[in-house]
Amino acid sequence: MGNEESVFFSRVLTELTLSFHIIYATIGVGVPLMIMIAQWVGIKKNDEHYILLARRIARGFVITVAVGVVTGTAIGLQLSLLWPNFMQLAGNVIALPLFLETFAFFFEAIFLGIYLYTWDRFENQKKHLLLLIPVAIGASASAVFITIVNAFMNAPQGFDILNGELINIQPLVAMLNPAMPTKVAHVLVTAYMTTAFVLASIAAFRLLKGSNHIYHKKSLFLMLKLGLIFGIAAAIIGDFSGKYLAAYQPEKLAAAEWHFETEKGAPLVLLGILDGEEVKYAFKIPYALSILAHGSPATEVTGLNDFPQDEIPPLYIHYLFDGMVMIGMFLVFISFVYVIGKIRKWKFISSRWFRWIVVMGGPLAILAIEFGWWLAEVGRQPWILKGFMRTAEGATTSNNVDIMLILFSGLYLILGIGSVVVLRRMFRNNPVEQELEDRHAEKGGDFT
Repeated sequence: MGNEESVFFSRVLTELTLSFHIIYATIGVGVPLMIMIAQWVGIKKNDEHYILLARRIARGFVITVAVGVVTGTAIGLQLSLLWPNFMQLAGNVIALPLFLETFAFFFEAIFLGIYLYTWDRFENQKKHLLLLIPVAIGASASAVFITIVNAFMNAPQGFDILNGELINIQPLVAMLNPAMPTKVAHVLVTAYMTTAFVLASIAAFRLLKGSNHIYHKKSLFLMLKLGLIFGIAAAIIGDFSGKYLAAYQPEKLAAAEWHFETEKGAPLVLLGILDGEEVKYAFKIPYALSILAHGSPATEVTGLNDFPQDEIPPLYIHYLFDGMVMIGMFLVFISFVYVIGKIRKWKFISSRWFRWIVVMGGPLAILAIEFGWWLAEVGRQPWILKGFMRTAEGATTSNNVDIMLILFSGLYLILGIGSVVVLRRMFRNNPVEQELEDRHAEKGGDFT
């Protein structure tokens, strides 16, 4: 296997691992907040349905955490094996957030264990709820620290290279790089948004399958309200992300928008097909790219033709950008319609066709997360560390990466199928109706 093949298989294996891990990582970040909100609403309204919702989500969360640990370990292993030259440089500069991410995970795991073990040992639900605060903080902190590492790859700083040697290493400066604020904020908010739509999708599916229980209706309404809130927040932060790209990674913004010529009043290109430098069959929103990039319709936006040819990212990232944005807009619209329809008592929001749309929202939200990460990583090419190290320079020269790809693919297949089977059996063997009856018998109240 030649060097080019080693780089290719290293990229494929890393992309496969990140694509699989990001599903569990996103849920791992978002679920603790959803549990905390559900339990808080249950306490505030004295409503056992919301408290049971928190309890059932927490049970399933344990499975996703377990798989996330395995895939997270695989990422750490692959960084060292597949990208040794990059890790030799980055390990000296940006190792601090990697250590802090591990600490945050253990912090989360310890309190999650205590929280789950003490469900029936607290008569006062408010005290039990306090145990969730460090779980949610730890989960979000893990995302913050690992995203800081990714942000560093897009906007490296905090070191100098003199005669091939690292000098003036400043870990805190490296962490507080220009990409950090928008990237961290976007990762957190989209994780919360995606988790809300996944849980809403599950509730809508249960209603479609014949369970007309109020528990699922309350779950659906709560999660779509949260999905709407975080969806709007994601759109606002996305605007700031566009302005960051215009300032620090203009070639990535231009590639994502198929913007070839530098011009003022640049339009935003949606959909379309690229023929050379001619964009066909696209929807163009006048001045919108200038507004996204600089906040003014008359501002000049740099085109791809002003960059060296070997530093232009693959132009198919335009489709990733379109997919991410359009799915996000669709989810915000659907959740807005449902929330307003619930308030105004529109009947069609309880129809089968609308609930099927909500069910689709969960997988679409996951797909949008994948599109976003592919856009972030492919859009940085040809750099693994922008401006300092190209991807080919950071990769291993091992001849066995193709075998690793096969082995890890098998592992992810087993983990994916296994987690789905375990989660299905967990909830199928313990339906909501039966659990409410059991708790009713224990407490002597009517919660059904």
